Amino acid sequence: MSDHDPRPDFAAFEAEMLVRGFDSVLVRRMAPGTVLDDHEHCFALELLVVEGGMSVCHHGVTRRLLPGDRLVLPRREPHAETYGEQGAVFWIARRHAA
Repeated sequence: MSDHDPRPDFAAFEAEMLVRGFDSVLVRRMAPGTVLDDHEHCFALELLVVEGGMSVCHHGVTRRLLPGDRLVLPRREPHAETYGEQGAVFWIARRHAA
């Protein structure tokens, strides 16, 4: 990453999330046009969008996420995801413990 690149560094994100108690941090790439209907995860999560974009519908509210945006969801929280024309790349931290 250069001094002119506003994107954060994955290693720094990973270190921050591990210190905050998340037990895994990974990079996810979603294909353009992917739609994931209502679902939930067995882990709490925090993600940071780094490329492309996505929309998340949670509690009846749809939120558009673009590079630099974060999303926090508790464990077993129902939501739906839709990925735009470019798909998306995001870093996701997961906490499996209750």
